Amino acid sequence: MSATAGQAADGVRSLADRFGIEPGMVVMEMGYDDDVDQDLRDGLTDRCGELVDEDTDEVVDAVLVWYRDGDGDLFELLVDALGPLADNGVVWLLTPKAGRDGHVEPSEISESAPTAGLQQTSTVNAGKDWSGARLVLRRGARGKK
Repeated sequence: MSATAGQAADGVRSLADRFGIEPGMVVMEMGYDDDVDQDLRDGLTDRCGELVDEDTDEVVDAVLVWYRDGDGDLFELLVDALGPLADNGVVWLLTPKAGRDGHVEPSEISESAPTAGLQQTSTVNAGKDWSGARLVLRRGARGKK
């Protein structure tokens, strides 16, 4: 492996670290399409194994949601992501960066997340074309179901 390839792999592993994904975690993926960041997906699957789809019956530790402007109602998608999520789980909302096709205005996230019972705690650069917003359950939000 070249030094450049090794450095790239280290960068993806570092991103998996920032996503808080650990070996053995169950991670669900929603909104997959051919425009997702494959390097990010590969880094995460190298860490935790295969990603499960939204039809899973398992309780999941994290949900990766690929969302683009025009993909439907963000609030409804976030509510769907909460169904199998463990109480201490996290939702990673991945959206195209500004200037990219499908960019989502931050105001849409800041309006939809709290309505769904989530709060944004941080953001990460999730690849060349994607940003990630870390969303967690607001205190007491699970008890309202």
